[in-house]
Order: sequence, then structure tokens, then C-alpha cells
Amino acid sequence: MADSLILEVADFEHNVLTGIYSEETGRPQPLRFTILVRLKAQPHYEPDTPLEASKNYMDLKLAASSAFPAGVHFKLIEAVADHVCDTLFVQDARVEAVTVKIVKLAISENGEKIGMTLTRERR
Repeated sequence: MADSLILEVADFEHNVLTGIYSEETGRPQPLRFTILVRLKAQPHYEPDTPLEASKNYMDLKLAASSAFPAGVHFKLIEAVADHVCDTLFVQDARVEAVTVKIVKLAISENGEKIGMTLTRERR
């Protein structure tokens, strides 16, 4: 099995237009994202290895924030996760797989984490 490199941005919060209930539509709601991206690893990483040998971690964060189309309402958070995956696949051909975990913060009543996790492999 080939070596792989997993990049992660965990517990990043961003407001997204999402939801199916009337109280959710028309206004953004806070979501907490954890995003993992799998890349094929280099044979070795030296102290002076350039960024091009990996991927900028901020690309993961941007895929779950500024990459959302303005004014688009996602009914399901599954569609939000799909959009994040698609964005990361388009950004970089080296991305082999993406996992997006989303927690809907607005519906928590007692601190529980309600959400989903989607993993997509490059097709």
C-alpha cells in the first residue's frame, strides 16, 4: 500500500445558508467543519521541502467558507459537504479523497453534536 498524507482542519466554524425548516431558511446558520484530505505522500520530507510537495492547509478552510456560491441555499448539509469535496478535487489533482464532518450548532440543545460525515474518493 502506498504512503498517504492526511491534511486536516478541525472544528472550523462558518455560517452557511442551509436547512429545510422554515425557521432555517433565508438566514445562515452556524456549522462546525472538520475536513480531511488524503494526498499521495512524498517518499520523504526534508526540513527544506517546499509547500508544493504538500497542500496549503488554508485551501481546506477556504473550501468550507469563501468557496460557497453567494446566495445559494443548501437544503441538506450533505449537499454542503459534497460542495466542499468537489471544490477540493477541482483545486488540486493530487487530492485522492476528502472527508467532511459537519455539526449543526444551532440545533444542539444540551451540547450534543448533531451532524454527518461524508467521505468521497476521487472518481
